[in-house]
Amino acid sequence: MNIENFDLNLLVCFDALMRERNVSRAAEQIHISQPAMSNSLKRLRGVLDDPLLVRTTYGMEPTERALELEPLVRQSLSFAEAALSPTDHFEPKTTQRVFRILVSDYVEGTLISSLVSFLQQHAPEISLDILTLSDASFQDLEKGKVDLAINSFDHIPQSFHQRLIWKDSFSCLVNSQHSLIENNTLENYLAAGHIWVSKTGIGVATGMSQESIHKRAWVDEALMTLNCERNIRVFSRHYQNVPLLVNNTDLIATLPTRAALLYQHHPTLAIVDPPFAIEPIEIKMVWSSLLQHNSAHRWIRSTLVDLAENSMLLK
Repeated sequence: MNIENFDLNLLVCFDALMRERNVSRAAEQIHISQPAMSNSLKRLRGVLDDPLLVRTTYGMEPTERALELEPLVRQSLSFAEAALSPTDHFEPKTTQRVFRILVSDYVEGTLISSLVSFLQQHAPEISLDILTLSDASFQDLEKGKVDLAINSFDHIPQSFHQRLIWKDSFSCLVNSQHSLIENNTLENYLAAGHIWVSKTGIGVATGMSQESIHKRAWVDEALMTLNCERNIRVFSRHYQNVPLLVNNTDLIATLPTRAALLYQHHPTLAIVDPPFAIEPIEIKMVWSSLLQHNSAHRWIRSTLVDLAENSMLLK
């Protein structure tokens, strides 16, 4: 194919169609009529000799060829946007802007709290809209409706940009009278009841059960390598409720260390190393290619990375 004879506007249409999987919504996204979008899809099919999107009972589904092209087209459009966009100046101290950030309460307590303090001093006109991981989807993030998601992810789509924020080990949070403090053995750990707390990925989670151990992460995977299993009495998705549960029971909560350290000065709680090895988790920041070159977005990403690095030095 000769690129000189190719209408590059078709790539914008292709990108919108892949984002929306719907001709009408794709047309609305880039402000053209539905017939114009349908005609663009017809032209793309002819040029690429592939149906690209196929109607199924679940809606429009992309072909293998379309999925191969999607990240390449999106990256090309991102580069073009960067080249053609004016070099906008972002002034943190005076700019009024809302950043929407999707996080678990683990990240909210360990990183976003530092961001709030930083913004009050250096960017007082900026506001934060903190969303939980069940409030939005990867599609919302991809469209730029959400600025960032920060979490430990099971899967990150290829079209997203990502940055490692930190790696975190694990610690046990127990009440200050717990027998694990004086007798920190695997046998004693397994004899106790446990609180499972986690929320990975994005979207609405499914329920847990004692039989669904294969869905559990980190702690239980480490125990499985030892042919062991803990006795989980409470399944929770909220890290910040765990201290209340631990404080009034003999249950053990095995948490990312940064989450546990939030309670290191609590008078009736104690932090103990797990009596077995657990693979550290990776906390990553991900964002849409649509926001990659935005100056305000670059600033908030850089700020978060700096805050994370400084917190590691203070740990």
